[in-house]
Amino acid sequence: MFEADQIQQLKQLIGEQVEAGRAELDQLVAQARAMKGGVRVIKSHSATSVALMASDGGNNKVAFNPFYLQVVRVVDSNGKELCLEVVSPISDIEELGRRQFHEDGTPRTALGKLMRGLGVQTLKELSPMMSGDSPSWVQVFRDLCEWATLYDLICHRDYPTNTLIVRDGLLRSKIFAGDLFVRMGEQINEAIERVYRRDRRKVWLVGLAKKTQVLEYYRLAISLSGVFDNGSACYAKVPAAMLDSVYKWEEYTRDVDDKSTGEDPKFNFGRMYFVRFGPYAGDPIWSVDVMSRQDKDAHSIFGYLQADAVAGFPIPLYPNCIQQADNYSRVADLDMDIVEDYLVDAVREQVGADKAPVIDGLRLASDVAARRYE
Repeated sequence: MFEADQIQQLKQLIGEQVEAGRAELDQLVAQARAMKGGVRVIKSHSATSVALMASDGGNNKVAFNPFYLQVVRVVDSNGKELCLEVVSPISDIEELGRRQFHEDGTPRTALGKLMRGLGVQTLKELSPMMSGDSPSWVQVFRDLCEWATLYDLICHRDYPTNTLIVRDGLLRSKIFAGDLFVRMGEQINEAIERVYRRDRRKVWLVGLAKKTQVLEYYRLAISLSGVFDNGSACYAKVPAAMLDSVYKWEEYTRDVDDKSTGEDPKFNFGRMYFVRFGPYAGDPIWSVDVMSRQDKDAHSIFGYLQADAVAGFPIPLYPNCIQQADNYSRVADLDMDIVEDYLVDAVREQVGADKAPVIDGLRLASDVAARRYE
């Protein structure tokens, strides 16, 4: 612990650093205040809303050394399972890619449909991070499965009513090779337009993130500027200057149609907004990406989201459809115990009946040690 004299010194040093950064804070407040003219009040609407949620990787890791498994599970807000895979860092990535197709070459999974749609044959062609050089490819595969499920949901499904599809996360990604990500966005947009021409049904896609670097950087400035202090649920487009101040990659921040300078945008097909679904200054603000080609419908989209967010639980004023999908997608408690049991049983089979008691002894010792923390 700090001594009394150290606390006083620490207080002085912190104060000096804050004073030195005051000019930068004033600049951020000025940037936030510039958004005021673009703030719009949200008027609530009702519509069918569907959210996609890939299960949290932190909840789905199962280890019985040296074996490690990652359960990849994607569900929608109605609890319907859309993707289920089990992989580990030692999995054969080429075989995993082949597993996405039937023997005749037709896609077997949503990921297979995405690969076919983008004209790639292997997972490494889809993402350079799927080379197996690092164990982190397992997390990349999980994200690819979520994007593929989203692609399949929009490009290969029919919609009887107007539907808002919500992704947990922004409509931006740096895991795809070349321009494959924006090509996927173009195909999604073409499918949305096709649904409207054929069935006169509107399908919207948004991505909502609980935390983003740009919002964290400007959160204090937004509060000090009072830009959203209007007593209503509201939203405002995030200016390009704010994005450029925080993110280093222009391909991640520039609009998909912005071909003005440098390399073409390839990591983004959304336009970012700051959105507050509650009426009060203390209500949370979220970062939301609307598809660039659907920007003209932003007012309606946020009206649908606001109606869903008001019912949000346990996170207040956060879209309930995402929270429902999150609850369904988690692999925990009894489900996790079942997965662990299957892993141990598989190991017992591999080592043979004469060594099976050794495995049982290790499992029992592990359980006893863990109980002291429960």
